[in-house]
Amino acid sequence: MEKYAVFGNPIAQSKSPQIHLAFAAQFGIKLEYQKHLVEIGAFEQAINNLKENGGKGCNVTAPFKGDAFSMANQLSERAQLAEAVNTLTLCADGSILGDNTDGPGLVIDLENQNAPIKGKRILLIGAGGAARGVIKPLLQCEPEQLVICNRTYSKAQALVEKFSIYGPIKAIEAEQLSQDGYDLVINSSSSSLTNELPPVPACIFNANTFAYDMSYKAIDTTFVSWAKEQGCVTVIDGLGMLVGQAAESFYVWHGKRPNITPVLEELRAQLTAN
Repeated sequence: MEKYAVFGNPIAQSKSPQIHLAFAAQFGIKLEYQKHLVEIGAFEQAINNLKENGGKGCNVTAPFKGDAFSMANQLSERAQLAEAVNTLTLCADGSILGDNTDGPGLVIDLENQNAPIKGKRILLIGAGGAARGVIKPLLQCEPEQLVICNRTYSKAQALVEKFSIYGPIKAIEAEQLSQDGYDLVINSSSSSLTNELPPVPACIFNANTFAYDMSYKAIDTTFVSWAKEQGCVTVIDGLGMLVGQAAESFYVWHGKRPNITPVLEELRAQLTAN
């Protein structure tokens, strides 16, 4: 039986084992998938232990995506652009392949939710690792423009310089954001994790705005609640992105694309029941 795992700190909240086992069941694949709490500074040893025990791969969550990036012998293009790795493949020859499936996971969920992307004006809030992982996949969907807004403007500018070869992207300071709102607003900042709002004005929303928070909780995140208060037509949290990125990881390892819908529905039902 092939062995897989997810590493993080904290990790108790991880849904990855449930998701990957559900995906495996769709194809009759038998695998073991466990979650492991890793102490800060012990990530490399945790990977080596997994390799020694016959592990085939692992997912990586905060705060170890940078460690995984550094440890990989080979990196996919999307991992290089994100400068972070959430999926490691442990090869028979001892090499380690690093990938980042967050961007495809976001796009999968946005497309499943019929979000306005192609030819539309998109605002991405935040300029950290979460943003870096999704910019190119968003630009590949051919928006009219992708605007980056971050508390530290220089970080947003740096992303524009890095990704401008892939499509129409620009950095705008918060006070200069469009007063007419955007078609799609994505919060990639960590504000919802601390129950805060990102430093942007309410004018980013209008009645037709599709609002998306890359975070998720059992109850509405602060960003989701705020967007609903502004009257946005659709407001979605990041649970679907979680399942989408897991589906892409599953494909990286097994070469098969699972059906996301039943897994997402089960997770949503569990969240709302708690």
